[in-house]
Amino acid sequence: MSVSVVGHSNPDTDSVAAAISYANYLKATGTDAVACMQIAADKLNPESKVVLAKFGLAAPQELTDAGGKDVALVDFSDLAQAPANIGSANVVAVVDHHKIGDLTTNGPIFFYAKPVGCTCTVLFEMYKTNKVDLPKNIAGAMVCAILSDTVNFKSPTCTDADKAAVKELLTLAGVTDQDALFMEMLKAKSSIDGVPIKDLMFRDYKDFDMKGKKVGIGQIELATLEQVAPIRADLFKALQAQKADGRHSVLFMLTDVVKEGTDLMVVSDDPAMIESAFGAKIEGQSMWVKGMMSRKKQTVPPLQKAFGC
Repeated sequence: MSVSVVGHSNPDTDSVAAAISYANYLKATGTDAVACMQIAADKLNPESKVVLAKFGLAAPQELTDAGGKDVALVDFSDLAQAPANIGSANVVAVVDHHKIGDLTTNGPIFFYAKPVGCTCTVLFEMYKTNKVDLPKNIAGAMVCAILSDTVNFKSPTCTDADKAAVKELLTLAGVTDQDALFMEMLKAKSSIDGVPIKDLMFRDYKDFDMKGKKVGIGQIELATLEQVAPIRADLFKALQAQKADGRHSVLFMLTDVVKEGTDLMVVSDDPAMIESAFGAKIEGQSMWVKGMMSRKKQTVPPLQKAFGC
């Protein structure tokens, strides 16, 4: 049996690093496995490309159709974020750090999820608990994933377990300057010059089911909001087009890492409900939400409550 280890449909650095690290873990413990992702390597986000190049890792293989395959899911368990024909795949495992999604299986599987800031934190625990050797380059990708997901420990999703994992992984990876590593990643992640609007919108985008209504939420992390000033109008038009494709709302998080908050762009059938969810007023096309850094913990839960999920 060869297991295809795959992350969610729009892979971020955690999804990519988790696929690589879990595939390596499975092979090291006796199960043939291959790291996969749902896009071609040239479509990978800039941050993940920098991380893979820095630590000499190949991008995961492209997998868009899971039908008939043995698959392990990392960093998600929602059907909306899965490869095509996931219903006819044999899902053998899930390793995650999000809420449990709507995936169901015909039999018992390995399921390991914890409320931490990053899937790679969960995987690092698995490596340690089972005394599995962790290669230096994979340790490097894992520490980058944790720093990315926790925004260098600034995100409210960050836990003591994430911080402890980073401390050990930095040593394993031979990295001495955590802040310099994060800034190298942020420079790549926040780079928008010359990036097509559609590519920017889908750089870190997910659809969610909110009590039968589809809600799209995208996010980019920036060193300053001034970076997007010249493209705001075009970005808003792209959000409107995305909403017109059968969505109740589309939100886009312009997250200022330095100011620690988000300028939330909103296109919705019910703007007042979105305002009430976050306790802020839309002015023009967006509203500033102080302290909002995490889609998972600070954007999705208030929306679910507002939609009555």
